[in-house]
Amino acid sequence: MSEKVRIIEKDKIPSDANMIFGFPDVGLVGVIATSHLISELNLVEVAYMDSKLLPPLIVLHEGLPHSPIRVFGNNQLLLAISETAIATDTLDPIVNSLVDWGKKKKAKTIISLSGIPVQDRQDIQKPKVFAAASTLESLKLIKEKGVEVLTEGYIVGPQAIILQNCAKTQFPALTLFAQCFLNYPDPEAAAEVLKGLNLITGLKVDVSKLLEKGEDIRLRARDIMKRTQQELTKMKKSQEYDLPLYVS
Repeated sequence: MSEKVRIIEKDKIPSDANMIFGFPDVGLVGVIATSHLISELNLVEVAYMDSKLLPPLIVLHEGLPHSPIRVFGNNQLLLAISETAIATDTLDPIVNSLVDWGKKKKAKTIISLSGIPVQDRQDIQKPKVFAAASTLESLKLIKEKGVEVLTEGYIVGPQAIILQNCAKTQFPALTLFAQCFLNYPDPEAAAEVLKGLNLITGLKVDVSKLLEKGEDIRLRARDIMKRTQQELTKMKKSQEYDLPLYVS
């Protein structure tokens, strides 16, 4: 864990839990999905991040201050969520610190939820879900559960950091991506990525309320999407549209 980042634990941290990440990214898919998980599963805050790498802000909920990056959980899940866009030059130490903390807490698998931008998203009624993994064993699990593997392409942002960190140590990790808008909050894509999470983990999270509140979510998420868009441009997130030159 970076010396510039501290994870302050407020409650007992479960071991052998799946650790899920939802950070501001394309379509805010991860943030919308993890926010729904917190609400639907009644998860409680078990830890939070304290770091001068974070912007000088607090998040108010019911009149009380909170860190913009918090960890929620129960006896089966740990869920890390950021309620603010993270500057590109601080993303690496912040994300790696959370991943390393999850490893120390004996997380079973680290799963990040995100989107993959597609140029014709407005013409897609049901976004497809893809997955990538850090190990061959995790890749096998994805295939067994019937989730389509993202076989070629670029991954940019928090998900790239998570998969790279875990691949180095052969720690089980995977990312679920739903086709989404690049710069527009996409609750429908978040719902599809949660369906993929249900398949992978055996959770039974209902997404009907998420779909019902889609327009309200889009309106509430506009400001964080604007701030996130600035960081996406810096990290060249649109490069995920590209296909890599394959060299054997």
